[in-house]
Amino acid sequence: MKITTLNPPFLPRFSRGQRSPAVTKSGTLYYPIWLAYATGALEKEGHTVDLIDAPADELCRENVLDRIQKSGSDLVIVETSTPSISSDVEFSDLLAIQGKIVLLVGTHPTALPIETLELGTEFQGVVVGEYELTLIDAARRLEEGKSLEGIPGLVLRKDGEFIRGPERELIRDLDFLPFVSTVYEKHLDIRKYDNPNALYPQVMIMGGRGCPHRCIFCVFPQTIQGRSFRFRSIQNIVQEMLWIQNNLPEVKSIFFEDDTISIDTKRLRELAESIRESNVTLPWSANMRANVDYETLAACKRAGLRTVCVGFESGNDRLLKTMKKGLDTESMRRFMRDARKASLLVHGCFLFGIPGETLNTMKETLQFALDLDPDTAQFYPLMVYPGTEAYDLVRSKGLISSVDWREWLTGEGLHSCVIRTEELDSSDLVNFCDHARRKFYLRPGYIARKFWKGFCDRDERARTFKAFSSFWKFLFVPSLRKGNSR
Repeated sequence: MKITTLNPPFLPRFSRGQRSPAVTKSGTLYYPIWLAYATGALEKEGHTVDLIDAPADELCRENVLDRIQKSGSDLVIVETSTPSISSDVEFSDLLAIQGKIVLLVGTHPTALPIETLELGTEFQGVVVGEYELTLIDAARRLEEGKSLEGIPGLVLRKDGEFIRGPERELIRDLDFLPFVSTVYEKHLDIRKYDNPNALYPQVMIMGGRGCPHRCIFCVFPQTIQGRSFRFRSIQNIVQEMLWIQNNLPEVKSIFFEDDTISIDTKRLRELAESIRESNVTLPWSANMRANVDYETLAACKRAGLRTVCVGFESGNDRLLKTMKKGLDTESMRRFMRDARKASLLVHGCFLFGIPGETLNTMKETLQFALDLDPDTAQFYPLMVYPGTEAYDLVRSKGLISSVDWREWLTGEGLHSCVIRTEELDSSDLVNFCDHARRKFYLRPGYIARKFWKGFCDRDERARTFKAFSSFWKFLFVPSLRKGNSR
């Protein structure tokens, strides 16, 4: 059958697919990676699929409605996010009024399926959790002229009631999924996507899904991916890297969007060795936990690893326990020394606003960031999303300021702080993030080091200039003048 998979219109360059959806200060725009994997899975089953990324292509509602009508699609899969959910539902109802079967997917309907259905009146249902297999079942049923009722993972609207199918098991054999890079090549313009932590242009893939660690704020393991770690075979991953290298000559790097690629360090070393032996020459970057040993980091460096994105989060061990990070500051310092010894670039993430945060603990975290001195850093207030322990925690303590999902963003689409702590309000958190950002990036020694790296490395010079061209103005304009936080 004919199907449209849709990242719906909202704001231009709205990065809906990332863990904290927004229009970003850094110019980051994520691939619609989950939607792309679903597109590939549906095409593998023989369906004709049109993947539309409206925010990347800056398409308005009329453009999208016209394209879907011309495609003849009977089924439309709509990606959602918490900040855009009202707009997503409104547009989904428009599609349903035009005679389409419309199913919503993503973290928000997974966490709040009935509440999401109650926001609309016309669209037919939502998918809870990982959605490739559920969509395959739904498309098969529709082709056969059968009801969608009872499909695992699907919650439907029928005659004013909501009918929930059984729970859907997670995909165990991830090699079953087509290479997501082949979907990008067929459907998307890769030059429209960017993560400043990798060389541009890049391709974003996954080597595994799920994360066993218990961080209370991380949304994907608590909604779509689950806590258990599932991985593609090493051979399958390397084959995709080689496919990218041989078929997308404009690509300069690969980014692994796993929650953390380093859950199994023995397997990571084996992957690194296979990448090196297979003559993959593209550099790669990855999300990584700050507990990986030097030998593993060095093996990855030899295999082309360039940058690791690390959630250090806090310089206060008490707050690290509150957020269930499972690491302490000393282990993070050791990791940073080992990463530097292995000649890896590190992008550090630092978070403010966990319950119990004070001005003194924020100062500790800033000093921790300065001591670690990663190559780049981001400082942001805690963003909480339905389905996470962090969201439940701040609600239970009365520390959340809004129940209007649109207020998770400013008018321009930047992150907006909707939480406070027992001692600090949201403006305190936002202002301190601004202060920390300036303190980190405007150090004379840091600026000199970046100039020297750019002078010695043409790729690094291009990456830094591209990121700074988007980011620089936010160093000097106070966020609260525009109401944004990140």
